[in-house]
Amino acid sequence: MESEDRPAFTNSEIKKISDFDVFLWANEIDEVKNNVSCELFLFNKNYTPFKIRYSEKLTNSVKQMFMGEAVAFVIKEADKGLECREYEKSDGENKVIYRTDLNKVVRAESLIRLVEKEYKDIDYFTDNEHQFKKVKGILARFTYPGGDGMKTFYIAKVISAASALNAKSSWELNGESFEPFSAEVALKMPDDNQVAIIDENVVIFNQSKFENLFQYDFKAQMLAEAKAREIEEKYQLSFAEGLTLNALLQDKKPLVKKLQDMDIKEQMSQEQLVDYSDEMKLELMTDDDGKIIIMDDKDLTMFVNLLNEDYYVSPVNGKRYEIKSKKLLNEPEGEPPRG
Repeated sequence: MESEDRPAFTNSEIKKISDFDVFLWANEIDEVKNNVSCELFLFNKNYTPFKIRYSEKLTNSVKQMFMGEAVAFVIKEADKGLECREYEKSDGENKVIYRTDLNKVVRAESLIRLVEKEYKDIDYFTDNEHQFKKVKGILARFTYPGGDGMKTFYIAKVISAASALNAKSSWELNGESFEPFSAEVALKMPDDNQVAIIDENVVIFNQSKFENLFQYDFKAQMLAEAKAREIEEKYQLSFAEGLTLNALLQDKKPLVKKLQDMDIKEQMSQEQLVDYSDEMKLELMTDDDGKIIIMDDKDLTMFVNLLNEDYYVSPVNGKRYEIKSKKLLNEPEGEPPRG
């Protein structure tokens, strides 16, 4: 099932994104299915993974429910005209599964990298310590020999924690009598095909469950990426190690909405923005090169609010305010528009 000494995920050959063929993959897995091993991870709403053991009696069921169903579907439906198209061009077509790049789905990529790189540090899941009600999904990690080493792929599914049964409020019906519930938690495992992650590709069998599982909104992400490019063309920013402006914006719909309404080119210059921050006595920091430092979400929010001129000093009492919403007033009658 699992090995504490299992190395981080490494495939001897990483397929180029443009060369990926889900039908070829399904046939390859079908040929080696008896040599595939599997381990399971639960992950919570923060996309933190947890190892979870399973009984040897469930081995065949686990393989079939996660791997077997997906492989069989692809092979069977290929003869009926099933196509694999790019997710970004999806339009709810029938007989279509979708593919996108793993690096576009930030939460999925983060989850996989944690499993690959931090395997030995991942805790085992217990309901007493981690609370099953906070679980978002389940991830099956499959490995098999191929080429010059071991190959790996993942199957992910949404779990409805609300539908789980727990020992405190559940009874078992055994023959003619009720008995105490014998497990901490019981759940019905989803048996539909949802998401596969193969090399650097995300294969989407169920679009709505994929979007729910990884909170992925393509249109919002594209808008965030476009605004990130505009901002970085105009402003010099310095980020904490491992962070990018685009990655920070992915989870911040209110900030993206605020940026959507801005013409970045018309905003104040970097020097003016820093002066404005000083005037408002805000802790916007710059490095030795004059770059604005963005260490976390708090810094990003402050930066965007400064761009939007959301801070104000009252001429009446001298107090500083953050403006939560703005409504442009009409110019007084008889006065020409300013600017």
